[in-house]
Amino acid sequence: MNHMKQMKNAIQNVSRRDMLKAGGLVLGASLLPGGSLIGNAMAAGGAVRPNLFVAIDADGTVTLTCSRTEMGQGVRTGVPMILADELEADWARVKIWQAPGDPDKYDPAGKDGQNTDGSRSTRHSFTVMRELGAAGRWVLEQAAARKWGVDASEVYAKDHRLHHTPTGRSFDFGEVIDVAADIAVPTGEGAPKPRLKHESEWKYIGRDMPMVDNYDITTGGANYGADITIPGMRIAVVARSPVFRGKVKSFDATEALKVQGVERVIEIPALADDKAPEFRALGGIAVVGSNTWSVMEGRSKLEIEWEAGPNAEHDSTTYDDKLRQSARKGGAVVRQRGDAASALAGAAKVVEAEYFVPYFIHTPMEPPAAIVDANVRPVQVWAATQAPNETRQYVAEALGLEKSEVECRVTLLGGGFGRKSKPDFVCEAAILSKAVGAPVRVQWTREDEIQNGYYHAACAQHLKAGLDADGKVTAWHQSGAWPSILGLWNPAQKTGFPIEYGLGLVDMPYNGVPNIQIENGEADVMIRVGWYRSVNNIQHAFAMNCFANELAEAAGRDPLELLLELIGEADVLDLTKDGVEKYWNYGDSVDDWPIMPKRLSNVLRRVAAESGYGRAMAKGHGLGLACHRSFHSYVATAVHVVVRDDGSLHIPQVDVAIDCGRYVNPEGIRKQIEGATVYGNSIARHGRITTTGGAVDQSNFHDYPVTRIDDAPLDVRVHIVEDYVALPPCGVGEPGVPPYTPALLNAIYQATGKRIRQLPIGDQLKA
Repeated sequence: MNHMKQMKNAIQNVSRRDMLKAGGLVLGASLLPGGSLIGNAMAAGGAVRPNLFVAIDADGTVTLTCSRTEMGQGVRTGVPMILADELEADWARVKIWQAPGDPDKYDPAGKDGQNTDGSRSTRHSFTVMRELGAAGRWVLEQAAARKWGVDASEVYAKDHRLHHTPTGRSFDFGEVIDVAADIAVPTGEGAPKPRLKHESEWKYIGRDMPMVDNYDITTGGANYGADITIPGMRIAVVARSPVFRGKVKSFDATEALKVQGVERVIEIPALADDKAPEFRALGGIAVVGSNTWSVMEGRSKLEIEWEAGPNAEHDSTTYDDKLRQSARKGGAVVRQRGDAASALAGAAKVVEAEYFVPYFIHTPMEPPAAIVDANVRPVQVWAATQAPNETRQYVAEALGLEKSEVECRVTLLGGGFGRKSKPDFVCEAAILSKAVGAPVRVQWTREDEIQNGYYHAACAQHLKAGLDADGKVTAWHQSGAWPSILGLWNPAQKTGFPIEYGLGLVDMPYNGVPNIQIENGEADVMIRVGWYRSVNNIQHAFAMNCFANELAEAAGRDPLELLLELIGEADVLDLTKDGVEKYWNYGDSVDDWPIMPKRLSNVLRRVAAESGYGRAMAKGHGLGLACHRSFHSYVATAVHVVVRDDGSLHIPQVDVAIDCGRYVNPEGIRKQIEGATVYGNSIARHGRITTTGGAVDQSNFHDYPVTRIDDAPLDVRVHIVEDYVALPPCGVGEPGVPPYTPALLNAIYQATGKRIRQLPIGDQLKA
């Protein structure tokens, strides 16, 4: 219970009078509609739920607020590093405080609502966190100057101390907070802004820093969603329809209620037929009791008759064929340059191929878990969530309340990958807590996650290209079909929408092709589709890079040479010239984050050099290349594969070059790329969800395997390209995933002469 007591203390409301008594300094910021930064200083009791970002105690301890979710990617280290650097804090004297969900307080950039997805935490936090840190440093310098009775221009902060240049005197940060409490950062038009440090002065930004949570994570001290307990809490598991949007026809709980520890069996009503699923609870039969084992045992003894509903005909075999047919047929034109049809008709050679990816499921090591006490106001939520404010929104709706009546505290996540941005499991806990009149923790199992989760969209793609007599690509026609996530809001949705088009499809940086046409065919949404690590970039990078390799073979050219020619060396790719008027660009300005083909060519050359591309390979060995732009970053991957006589694979080395612009923690980048490589290996070799009669066929790692130590690429060499490091930060968590699969498949082709166009690889080489 100690960890819960600590958490409760960390979120208590503290009056200004109590804050003054405690004798600390807290600094924070918000953005006015005009964009000016407001800083203010007030005395505060350490980091007791401030609505601010920097706290300094009387002993000099600095507490920095992290408003993003930590799920192993290092955000609780990287973003506070920016603050600490500008503040001139000693990292050894820094603590991190996790903010609850409240975008008005904890999303000072005003862009993400605290959502931790889309590989955007650093790129959207970098500037505003620097400003916050600089504001804190300014206040401390002013305070020291007042205390000494000198001009502030003679004072500077360095290494957690305030220094007086003429005399050499110094104060520790904690020694000036009594004076700093009365100093406010100037605001309003014309007010001077605190000076940002020149990059030559940075001591943390751009340097390796271990994760602040490493020790707790590796020693078992970290608290995840299922670790939180509160007095009177009950445990619940839910039996859900095996078919998306199925309903309970009848159930018998007699045997379940005989299990010791089972207290109640409650039906969670199914959503009304006219209610879009979005991220809501879909309904089911919940078993509630005193411990996890009892409720799981009780659930196994439920007798339930299900009404399968409208998606009972969802069989992956026939559905996959429909996707292929739709891709061949084409549909809405989403990008067009020149006249691809005429160029294909006049080409010296036409190459055509189809590629397919099945449904995938996220499989974070920690299945979803959440605790809700719906019987207090505000409603209290503790959740392993990537989206605390969307969680508040959906929980409030489930309880018939306003969002302001729900508070959400974020625990560490044992992996997220997009699954935990969807708060359906938290809604279940809220509904059950209200029903039983006590706090409830809903725990999902691995089987729940695989059979009732959200799935990366299956996708079929049909590609056709024309080559001239010199082997140059004169035309590129691509058409894809997939179920859109928008179908969760509009069940009648048949095609994608700009966000999905902007995930590596319309922004395909092949600027060297004179004639391009990209289309989107129709597809029915018959399962819960949900964001997944790197989302639609996976299928687009897979198809484009493998097809480019096929074109090189057809033209009798080196794949690297042809790929560089496809990309070109343009500084900027203007999609409006190709009829793309509403390019999503990951939600950011194309002025700040333009598509730059030359950066993609740059990383491709770098990874080719680092991997030794072009050298003679032994029999059964291959070295394949692929590259992709996603989340504004440019990544190229080289995979060295060994295909044994029995068709099994060994991957002795992977090289990855990444250009992510300005970066904060290179150690974090290496970890992310290494993890993305392993994740991509699961996608390429193992991942496949299938359905029969609307129900998912797989249930756990025995039939939905992920990469294990014996088939993991263990030697992953990450090359951080700094040629464009002066440009704004880009994403890192997801961009390493898309190029891995095509690089591996291109390597397999070099080693064996066999093309694999459908994922996963599985036993295709053994055949």
